[in-house]
Amino acid sequence: MTTAAPAIELKGISKAFGPVQANRDISMSVARGTIHGIVGENGAGKSTLMSILYGFYKADRGEIFINGKPTPIPDSQAAIRAGIGMVHQHFKLVENFTVVENVILGAEDGALLRPSIAKARRLLTELSQEYGLKVDPDAVVEELSVGHQQRVEILKQLYRHADILILDEPTGVLTPSEADQLFRILERLKTEGKTIILITHKLREIMEITDTVSVMRRGEMTNTVKTSQTSPSELAEMMVGRKVLLQVDKTPAKPGDVVLRVEDLHVRRGGVDRIKGVSFQIRRGEILGIAGVAGNGQTELLEVLGGMIAATGGAVTLFNEPIDITGKHSNAQTRRARGIGHVPEDRQDEGLIMAFEAWENVAFGYHKDPKYNSGPLMNHAAIKADCADKMDRYDVRPPNPRLPARNFSGGNQQKIVVAREMDRAPDLLLIGQPTRGVDIGAIEFIHKQIIALRDQGKAILLVSVELDEIMGLSDRIAVMFDGRIMGERLPSETDQNELGLLMAGVVTDSTRGAA
Repeated sequence: MTTAAPAIELKGISKAFGPVQANRDISMSVARGTIHGIVGENGAGKSTLMSILYGFYKADRGEIFINGKPTPIPDSQAAIRAGIGMVHQHFKLVENFTVVENVILGAEDGALLRPSIAKARRLLTELSQEYGLKVDPDAVVEELSVGHQQRVEILKQLYRHADILILDEPTGVLTPSEADQLFRILERLKTEGKTIILITHKLREIMEITDTVSVMRRGEMTNTVKTSQTSPSELAEMMVGRKVLLQVDKTPAKPGDVVLRVEDLHVRRGGVDRIKGVSFQIRRGEILGIAGVAGNGQTELLEVLGGMIAATGGAVTLFNEPIDITGKHSNAQTRRARGIGHVPEDRQDEGLIMAFEAWENVAFGYHKDPKYNSGPLMNHAAIKADCADKMDRYDVRPPNPRLPARNFSGGNQQKIVVAREMDRAPDLLLIGQPTRGVDIGAIEFIHKQIIALRDQGKAILLVSVELDEIMGLSDRIAVMFDGRIMGERLPSETDQNELGLLMAGVVTDSTRGAA
């Protein structure tokens, strides 16, 4: 009996960017009709490897085989012709186009669009029914939920006859119920003979959905195992090279006086009400977690409290002293002067200047600190020395203060922002998506720093789309949907199902609670 050729086989793939060896002699085989996970730390080379497979990069050395045949992939069009599709973490959709218009974009049959749209609408209906991807072909994308937008991305690849699907961190913006729906769709695709490669840092998802998993470390493929024959702790150790604490280790909180009080906060942005009457308080020595799908007002909440945008109504006090939320007399600089640290959700657009060196980024917002100045001039040597010290203690790699921020991996960029804001032990820490795109080892480290601040008696407002993170770190949890707080819970008295319903705006007898 002849054994079927693998759907994908990589042999000796190597890729360098200047002196950095991103992939080193990587070989990997993915069987047809399976779900194959790829895990590894930030900078391990996962994205580079998949970018080579999808034609974004060209390997320096090595061969790619698709269904047993050598298949050069010089660009993404060649990948599409080879039956490879990629669903990116950040969707590549035109929001004011309909579903069917997005699907045919770049794959039109000719100059006349009407026949292409009619054909696509018919095929979309067939694909939707075959794979359980129910989406209205004529719906405008911006009016769809995030989960349905992701279905459009998958349909777009299937319309292009993809037999191999690469999904990059596919659940990062989904509610738990949407993630469950996605997993059912992936299982259906597998049953129909599709091959799926799943890149994720969520080990729970790897264990739940994959058949095999490959582990990468420092540009090399270190192991490939059957998922049924491993465990999350073993995978974490293979990724990092040491044992990793997967559960947050903390003692019960000992809340003190109220640090932050928010009353009836309103924010209007772009002609839309983003925050609609939010009220809460945070005490010394506790973490209030804000759960919710991205885009439900959490970003605006952090930005108002951090002095980046103005509110349109409400009141905020810090230690019973009012904070100006109109933007007339207060900004991010004055917030820091009052003891508020802020790790923004978007490290690249709001936390760093990517072209500036690490030592310059470490001083942002704190350039008036006496230890950074010699009389009227900034002491560059002192800032560089402080940056080197922070890099050592926060394990930033490479530990080079002169390296531009853009040259660090996403996880190490995050560590630079975290070190700048948390190392000063602010009275109130605002922290958004602290471990987004961060590897398992760095997640453990950042979580420990957050708990250490709490145990020093600091107040922390945590915003995260990761329910595991919210449940593990928070002492209290508030759920936001459509600019409102749907309810507040103690982690010990709720579960992910209840929080997921609240995140979707569903209030039942079981989810109804005090806001």
